[in-house]
Amino acid sequence: MLKRHRREASVAIAIIALAIVLAIIAPGYFTRENLSDLLLANMPVLIIALGMMLIILTGQIDISVGSIFAVCSVAAGVFAKSGLPLPLAGLAACLIGAALGALNGALVAYVNIPSIVVTLATMVALRDALRWATQGAWIQDLPRGFQWLGFTPSVYLGVTCGIAAILPGAMIWGMRNVAAARQVYATGSNRDAARLSGIQTSRVILLVFVFTGALTGLAALLNSARFNQIPSNAGLGLEMKVIAAVVVGGAAITGGRGTIIGTVLGVVLLGAIGPALTFLNVSAYWERAIQGAIILTAVAIDAWRARSEKRGGVLAQAFLPE
Repeated sequence: MLKRHRREASVAIAIIALAIVLAIIAPGYFTRENLSDLLLANMPVLIIALGMMLIILTGQIDISVGSIFAVCSVAAGVFAKSGLPLPLAGLAACLIGAALGALNGALVAYVNIPSIVVTLATMVALRDALRWATQGAWIQDLPRGFQWLGFTPSVYLGVTCGIAAILPGAMIWGMRNVAAARQVYATGSNRDAARLSGIQTSRVILLVFVFTGALTGLAALLNSARFNQIPSNAGLGLEMKVIAAVVVGGAAITGGRGTIIGTVLGVVLLGAIGPALTFLNVSAYWERAIQGAIILTAVAIDAWRARSEKRGGVLAQAFLPE
């Protein structure tokens, strides 16, 4: 527990340090307009990262979320253009995301194909299938009520802020109070032991993929509603941003460890770096390099701690009386 909070505290300190530097050198960073843009730009990453954290908790990974995001975005636009009411178009996008997540989850959980192989295949297949179906064309001439979900931009911003607060809050409560959430941790910590204790680990893995797919559909709808047209190549590179935020937030890539709060902090830190570089007059080409360095540092710290724990366990066992 202490080590988990230590990672969260480290990320929080990094965010505060960045904020102090920006407040001194570039106070314009904290204008209402810029902060609103930051929230809206990182909303898809936050929503999907909440689901990705559960997948990583089970010891799996999903690199197809960017392609699923694109499919759901285009689907929401097509359904809305066909005359389907916006709530139903949004529901359809979430159901498509859940169905694609179920496909990934079933292949991983029941066919026992490694998740990196399954989701790499679906990432490429979905992206190419979408490119073929749309011929690279964007979805245009959307209904008037589609943009901003039919609200004014300010009301839409309030809705997204509400989602940014309610969704993580609900998941924090669920992870602490719902038995199924503890099964996710158990599955990732030791799948064989969890199975022997009566947990249906394959079902747990399937459900976290389905849940993440549904969240991806929700993120696609909210992001698409910001614009009056939808690109068919939406979500390029999104999977790396999501996975990076979860790992930086303290989730162990091997499973069994991670928190919602840590994931939210990871999204905030990585999402703030790009715009911060612009305000600090640093070339934007450094953004990915800095993000990569942060990710590498986080993974290296996890590896070092794992070796230290293992070494400590071996030493303790060696000194036990026979």
